Amino acid sequence: MQTWTVGDVTITQIVELVFTGLDAFLPDATPEAVLPIEWLRPYFITPEGVLKFSIHAFVIDTGSRRIIVDTCVGNDKPRDVFPDWHMLQTDFLEDLTSAGYPPDTIDTVLCTHLHLDHVGWNTMRQGETWVPTFPNARYLIERSEYSYVHEEAEAEDVEPWLRDMNRVVMADSIRPVVDADLVDLVDHDHRVCEEISLIPTPGHTIGHVSVQIESRGESALITGDFIHHPCQLAHPEWSVTTDYDARASEHTRHQVFTRLADTPTLVLGTHWPAPTAGTISRCGHSYRLNYGADSRADPES
Repeated sequence: MQTWTVGDVTITQIVELVFTGLDAFLPDATPEAVLPIEWLRPYFITPEGVLKFSIHAFVIDTGSRRIIVDTCVGNDKPRDVFPDWHMLQTDFLEDLTSAGYPPDTIDTVLCTHLHLDHVGWNTMRQGETWVPTFPNARYLIERSEYSYVHEEAEAEDVEPWLRDMNRVVMADSIRPVVDADLVDLVDHDHRVCEEISLIPTPGHTIGHVSVQIESRGESALITGDFIHHPCQLAHPEWSVTTDYDARASEHTRHQVFTRLADTPTLVLGTHWPAPTAGTISRCGHSYRLNYGADSRADPES
């Protein structure tokens, strides 16, 4: 469990899974392509050049608000397209409570987008029913993102497994909180509170957003999936196969990296394993992540 401070705001990471692989979803990131990127070692690739990933949530504590960003895969969820994620039984809720954030104390759930590994703990199984995990929270979803999934608006070239999974995710992780009247559909630049706002980062999905934190002159950005792995800093042109619009996704990466490069903004990767966060700097014609002694992030924390 790692924590970071941004002014008066505390950000706590709650890890659900850590794993290697998924090379089929980022096909350009072969071992031969990533091994020369020296700063990826030892935290983000194995000695053989296999990518390392994490699935985790971030809790943002402003002192007056408790906001959880992206709720992972969840327990008991049928996800057989990914066998290692199918019908999970993890200690996520216990870890969340141990960190000082029992589910009933969370007041806001932010969904950067609606893929299966970002909304799973929106709900939990109670008997044969899916019920809201965070009963006292408002669930914020970008309105075009919700419409796309709700209206089953996928293009014909979207892979069938992803279309089918969107239906399952809607049924067990989204519709139950809609039916409980806990969902607010918001714009892509919605301000949650004084310190927290959304920024549009489209491409991976139609309404994808990232989360900006600002307090006492300091700033941070929680990425969501406009970037999946730090190797995409070195190669912004590398896109995952599940992007809604790969060209828009690449444009978003270039735009965000250019804006944040050589600034003190802390960038927290939604799928980056520990150290998970760092600052971005220019590196030749691309970018790199600075962490540990070179940034505000400590890989040993």
